[in-house]
Formats: sequence, C-alpha cells, structure tokens
Amino acid sequence: MLILAADIGGTKTDLALYGREPDGSSVSLAAARFQSRAYPSFDRVLAEFLGGRRVDAAGLACAGPVVDGRCKATNLPWELDARTLGEQLGAPVALSNDFAATVLGVPELTAADLAPLSANERDPAGPIAVLGAGTGLGEGIGVPTPQGLIVLASEGGHADLPVRDELEIELFRFLKQRHPRRVSLERALSGPGLVAIYEFVVAHGLAAADPVTAAQMQSGDPAEVIARRASSAEDPACDRALSLFVSLYGSEAGNFALKVLPTGGLFIAGGMAPKLIDWLKRGEFMRALCDKGRMSPLLQRLPVAVVMNPQVALLGARALATMIYRTPRAP
Repeated sequence: MLILAADIGGTKTDLALYGREPDGSSVSLAAARFQSRAYPSFDRVLAEFLGGRRVDAAGLACAGPVVDGRCKATNLPWELDARTLGEQLGAPVALSNDFAATVLGVPELTAADLAPLSANERDPAGPIAVLGAGTGLGEGIGVPTPQGLIVLASEGGHADLPVRDELEIELFRFLKQRHPRRVSLERALSGPGLVAIYEFVVAHGLAAADPVTAAQMQSGDPAEVIARRASSAEDPACDRALSLFVSLYGSEAGNFALKVLPTGGLFIAGGMAPKLIDWLKRGEFMRALCDKGRMSPLLQRLPVAVVMNPQVALLGARALATMIYRTPRAP
C-alpha cells in the first residue's frame, strides 16, 4: 500500500508518501516541501512530486472550506476537486480542511510533540479544540465517540475581530481603514496580521521604527523578522507588536475554548506557534486566554498545549488517506 498525504497552505505545500510495515505501522518513503505560490495549480506540484509513481489512496488537507469534495484555497489561487484528482491518480482521494486534518493528527502526536502551557490533565472522553495562526487563522474541533473521533471543520478564523480595550479599538480602526468591508480575526492573527500590528505600533507612535528592521523586512519574511527581532530584544516596536499579537491570540483561544469547552485539550498549532513558543510561555497568552470574567475559573482548569510538530496536518491527511483506502468502494 502506498499512501499520499498533502498539507496545502497559502505559503507552503508539504507532500509525503507512506508505506506500511508488516506490523501495520506507517513508514515514510518520501517527502518534499514546495513554495505554493511558485506553482499555478496543485496539479503541477503533484506531478512534480510523484514523478509518475502510482498511489493507492490520497489524503489532502487544504487551507480553505471544503464543500462537496471541492476546495477553493483561501489564501492561494488554487481550486481542488477530490473527484477529479481521484480520476487523475486512479485512486480514492479524501479532501479536508487543513485544521480538520490537524484535529485528526492530534491523536498521532507524542508527548515530545507538545509543549504544555497548563498542567491540567486531559479528559480522553472530552472534546478537543485546535487553533493556529500561520498564513491565516485556522480552527477545528474533535469529538471522541466509541466509533472514533468525529471532526467538525470550522472557518472560525474568518469571524469578526473582537476588541477588549482602547488600544485594541485603535488597532481595529487602523485595520478597518485597510479592510473597509469588515475586519476578520485573521487580519490580526496571522503572519500578515503580525506585520499589520507592527505597522500600527509604529504609525501610532507606540514605538519608533528601526531602520535595520525595515531593511530586513524588505529582503525577508516580514513576520519572521518581527518575531526574531522581538525575541532578541533588538527592536522595541517589534517587541510591542508581538506582545499585542500574543495577547490577542490568547484572547481568541479563550473565546474558542468557551464555545467548545475542550476538556480533551486545547491545542495551539499552525506555523507560527512553535516559532513563538518562548513568548507563548511567558504568561500573557494564558492570562488573556483565562481573562473571561465569571468563566475564568472554568478556563483555568483546561489542558492547553502548543503543537511543536509542524507535520501534524500531514499526519491527519495520512489518517484520512488510510481511512478512505480501507472504506469499501461502491460497485
């Protein structure tokens, strides 16, 4: 059996091929990362990676809503159709939202893949919630049942951005000028969102711009530059921006937790979380998460952890492919 798994995002696309050991465990046979925007379509990425190899099933996790087996990527000009791809591959294809796949990947993780932010024990029978910032903001829910984990896909990252104080009201107004129609969560809680927050900090005189930071942002990934220079205390504007970002991130994690009550675990995933682990552990994230008035004691009891394994969505896509391979096909 040869399984194809893909994690398709607005910035990068990861693909992997898995085989099966005699004991039933999976073994990685090949893997590659592609810069998504360097390709006009997923078909081109797929053809380059497979190089003519045939697979028995494929699980694809895509950053966007999946409706009737189709997905138009949110931050990428790609459209995927599970049926069409299945015909091209000559194999069954399962197409899932990337954070729905991430939920499926959580049970595949080990303790070494997680960095706890609270010491609370997980309830194996309780629901789990996963959210994470990257190119956008993803959210997903999992509900354990005797028949297995039921996954609820979500587009919660596109909900309206809430504000808590005067500073965040000013940030909202700043973002509203750029996005007059509406300001969603991921306009602030994403890589581009961190850049926007930095620009807000400078524009409102909260800290002065540093020429070194400006030069590095022009030549590299602006969000990574801001995070790196904040973490090394080289730039007060980066520090202020990342502090505000982390507080907003924690607040949305708390909002999500109130809606799900994830006694099985609240997992912070996405491309940014492992890079910001030191900031997430400083305390502001959890303070903002738990700062929910009368509900604060309830949130303080939840198990919260950062997913440090960047392949969690790929693991979920592999699980999807394995499930569809084992499902009998209609005659």
